[in-house]
Amino acid sequence: MSHPMFERHRATLERAVQAIRERTYWSAYPESASPKVYGEGAAEAGRAAFEALLGKRFPLAQPATVGDVGGERSPYGMALGVTYPKPDMDGLFAAVGRAHDQWKKAGPEAWAGVCLETLARINKASFEIANAVMHTTGQAFLMAFQAGGPHAQDRGLEAVAYAWDELARVPAQALWEKPQGKGDPIRMEKRYRIVPRGVGLVIGCCTFPTWNGYPGLFASLATGNAVVVKPHPAAILPLAITVKIARDVLAEAGFDPNVVTLFAHEPSGDVAQQLALRPEVRIIDFTGSTANGRWLEEHARQALVYTEKAGVNQIVVDSAADFAAVARNVAFSLALYTGQMCTAPQNIYVPRGG
Repeated sequence: MSHPMFERHRATLERAVQAIRERTYWSAYPESASPKVYGEGAAEAGRAAFEALLGKRFPLAQPATVGDVGGERSPYGMALGVTYPKPDMDGLFAAVGRAHDQWKKAGPEAWAGVCLETLARINKASFEIANAVMHTTGQAFLMAFQAGGPHAQDRGLEAVAYAWDELARVPAQALWEKPQGKGDPIRMEKRYRIVPRGVGLVIGCCTFPTWNGYPGLFASLATGNAVVVKPHPAAILPLAITVKIARDVLAEAGFDPNVVTLFAHEPSGDVAQQLALRPEVRIIDFTGSTANGRWLEEHARQALVYTEKAGVNQIVVDSAADFAAVARNVAFSLALYTGQMCTAPQNIYVPRGG
C-alpha cells in the first residue's frame, strides 16, 4: 500500500523524473515573487512570519538540549536576536540513532513522500525563508527569494527524483528460474530491500544556506538516512525554518521527528570536525572553504564525503569585435547576484599590449 504523502505528490515526482531523464528544463516551484503566482498578501505574511521569530527562542523542540545559542546579525544592520537549542552531541546522536532505526525500515515510497510534502510546505514558506536568507547573507530580497526559495527547492526535488529513479530499479522480489535438462527447473524466490548507509551530515555555508543545503539534505532523506543539519553560525535561521518544517511533516506522517535535527553552535570551536568524525555519520555534504573541505576528505574516512569548495573563476579577454558589448557582459557577470555566487568572475586577464 502506497504512503498517502507519496500519492499526494506522485504527479510532481513523475514529472521531475521525466525532466532528469530528458535533461530538459522544468520547475515545480515558480521563481516569480508576484502575488499573481503566490497569492495576494503572501509576501506580507511571509515577512510577518519572519519578524515574529526575531528576538525570541526559535520554536524547535529537540532532545538533549543543554542551553541556547545564537548570534546572527543582519548585514543590513540589525541583530536578529534569535536563539536556538544547543544540543549535547552524544545525547542528540542517541536520539537520531533511534529515529534512524525506524526511518530506514519505512521504504522508498515513504521516504519520497515525506520529502515531497516537506518541499511543498517549504515552498509555501518561501517568503519567510527569503527574509531569513536576506538578513543572514546580505542578499537583495529578490535574489534571496529566488536562490534561497524556489531555486533551492528545485535542487531538493532534483535530489529526490534522482534517488527515486535509482531506488525504483530495485524490485521488491523476483522469481529466479534456471531450466534443467530433465525435471523441474531450479527456482529461487529472491527478496530485496534498500539498506541506507547511516546518518547524513549537512554542513551549511553562510552565502547560500538553502541552495547549497537542500541537495544533500533531501538526497539523504530520500534514501532512508537520518540527517543532522549543521548550519553556519552566521546563517542558522533559513535552515532552522527548514528543519522545523521537516520535523513537523515527519511527526504528522507517524515518524520520529529526530530523523531530521539541527545542530546550531557558536562561531568558535571545532564542532564541524567533531560531528564529521562521529562513527554514526556515514554521509557528509559540505559547502565552504577549500581548507575545511580538504580536511573532511582526508580525515572523515568512515563517511562518503561530498564537498563543494572554493574556486577561482577567470575571464580571458583576447580580442573584441565589439568592445562595448564585451565590457557590458563582463560588468554584468561581476555584478550578477551581487558577486556572491561561486561562479562570479574573480580574475580578468587581458593581453599585455592592450
